[in-house]
Amino acid sequence: MIEKDNKKTIRSWAFFDWANSAYNLVITSTIFPVYYVAITTTKEHGDEVTFFGKTFINTVLSNYALAFAYLVMVVLLPILSSYADAKGKKKFFMKLFTYIGSFACMGLFFFKLETLEAGIICFVLAAMGYVGGVMFNNAYLPIIASTENQDKVSAQGFSYGYIGSVILQLICFVFVLKPEIFGITDKSLPAQISFLLVGIWWFLFAQIPFKVLPKDVPNTSFVGEGIIKVSFGEFVKVWNQLRKMKFLKTYLIAFFFYSMGVQTIMLAAAGFGAKVLKLESGSLIAVILIIQLVAILGAWLMSLLAKKWGNVNVLIIVVLVWIGCCIYGYSIVNEYQFYSLAAIVGLIMGGIQSLSRSTYSKHIPEHTTDTASFFSFYDATEKLAIVIGLFSFASIEGLTHNMRQSIIALASFFIVGLIFLVLLRKIERKELLKS
Repeated sequence: MIEKDNKKTIRSWAFFDWANSAYNLVITSTIFPVYYVAITTTKEHGDEVTFFGKTFINTVLSNYALAFAYLVMVVLLPILSSYADAKGKKKFFMKLFTYIGSFACMGLFFFKLETLEAGIICFVLAAMGYVGGVMFNNAYLPIIASTENQDKVSAQGFSYGYIGSVILQLICFVFVLKPEIFGITDKSLPAQISFLLVGIWWFLFAQIPFKVLPKDVPNTSFVGEGIIKVSFGEFVKVWNQLRKMKFLKTYLIAFFFYSMGVQTIMLAAAGFGAKVLKLESGSLIAVILIIQLVAILGAWLMSLLAKKWGNVNVLIIVVLVWIGCCIYGYSIVNEYQFYSLAAIVGLIMGGIQSLSRSTYSKHIPEHTTDTASFFSFYDATEKLAIVIGLFSFASIEGLTHNMRQSIIALASFFIVGLIFLVLLRKIERKELLKS
């Protein structure tokens, strides 16, 4: 029997967020996007690049690459999570994806315009490693924390992630802004060193949860079965449970739509600042740091508000604020407006990520051993949302050559998500009356 709410176990679990959030900040949000735009924008070809013989706008290519990585994971996660639950291999797959992602980040050390194809492949593998590791880490939340503490524990995980990523970002910040301190004259090298450090950081700190998290217990009914039969049987079992749970079904629809907006904004923010507002790399990194630091407050604040007002009510409020941010983001013209928007986005980003995870976790059947399978639906929903969000964002930019049009289009995703959250509140009230 696994002891829930054990402080050592929870701290160790939170260190996985500490380990991999450096990837999310440096690679998807700050240094990599700025570096990528810089090396792929030339006097001869402008912002167009050739990838395996085909021509793309540089940011459209990176968005498509990320969308492809997430789409692959949407297909793989339900299969692998079902197998992991049945065979007791959650930690095995958590390690596997962590090592794929961290070594791919190290591979980005060699990324230059001349190695564009290899760099994009490493970029895709790093994204897949991050997504897979996060899903299996999420699956431990209902295992290690009681229902009443899951909002708090989820917030703790995200807070560790924000703090850890900011620490590494500051280290990378020194290399990028003050290369002369280290005698670096190659303009590409500071960013490349940053990618290498992310991979090392991710690999090393992940060893803490790998050592402490409880061992998996295989389902004896699947002994001797092959991966296809096991995965399909486990998937069907959890799917049949999930489709009878009206709250979770409606929640996943709401989560799908507002995640299209949240995740796409997070991934495209640096590219918007670099291309549309022409911000310098130092300014962009400072903005993202503001977001990360404010997000720590946001995660804890939303946890406290959820305790007082309820998770769904707080999510409705936060999504309304996101809609306002999209409208404001369309009109900004200078870096100071970008800074003010970043502070608001940071507050609601930390809150919506933490609260979304714990809201889903709290409604998983309490004594189920199929936590990875249940969370595969949550993570697959989020990643499919990112695929559609990024594809929409990239397609609109490709057609209009204007990122502002892409940003205002994201507001429609939030509006649909809001409608389903309102429906979810009614379902929640009916369920409370029945109980």
